[in-house]
Amino acid sequence: MSAAQVRAVVAAFAALALVGCTSGNDAVDQAAGSEQRFVSGNGTVAEYAPADRRAAPSLTGELLDGAKYDPSSFKGKVVVINFWGSWCAPCRAEADDLEAVYAATKASGVEFLGVNVRDSRDNAEAYERAYKVTYPSLYDRGQRVALKFRDTPPNAIPATIVLDRAGRVAVVFRKPLLREDLQPTVERIAAEKPT
Repeated sequence: MSAAQVRAVVAAFAALALVGCTSGNDAVDQAAGSEQRFVSGNGTVAEYAPADRRAAPSLTGELLDGAKYDPSSFKGKVVVINFWGSWCAPCRAEADDLEAVYAATKASGVEFLGVNVRDSRDNAEAYERAYKVTYPSLYDRGQRVALKFRDTPPNAIPATIVLDRAGRVAVVFRKPLLREDLQPTVERIAAEKPT
């Protein structure tokens, strides 16, 4: 087979793969991105002044390690909630940056909570081992946790929501993050005086 024929076959398979990802019950509905369906991140950052922040929903569920998540253990702390999946290339790209921010800020009263979506438990656990993720993650295969954020939906994977010490949504990142994007924001919110 010539090089041109190989390229044609590869292009045909790539086109079929893209078509396969855009149809059926699991397809992303791009037109419905403003609802609680997931679409590719649009790169936006929504930051709310303290007077405009709304209370985050109460999160419950089972962690990847099988333990029950106790939201009271994070009371009074800044909480960084990251929505991720092992199948998500941008999630893999940001994993080291998130872990670095967690390590750099946890002594100042910051906690991280991952929310794993649309994954098998085995794949999610393998991801955590491979990327040395040390903070806990809720196992949310059905994406119910994201649906609780009706006022400030993440609407993308990856997405990161930062809660202030009063449990209110302070920032929503609808894009993959680098350490230099996230750490200054988390440090600024951690330094706020309680209101």
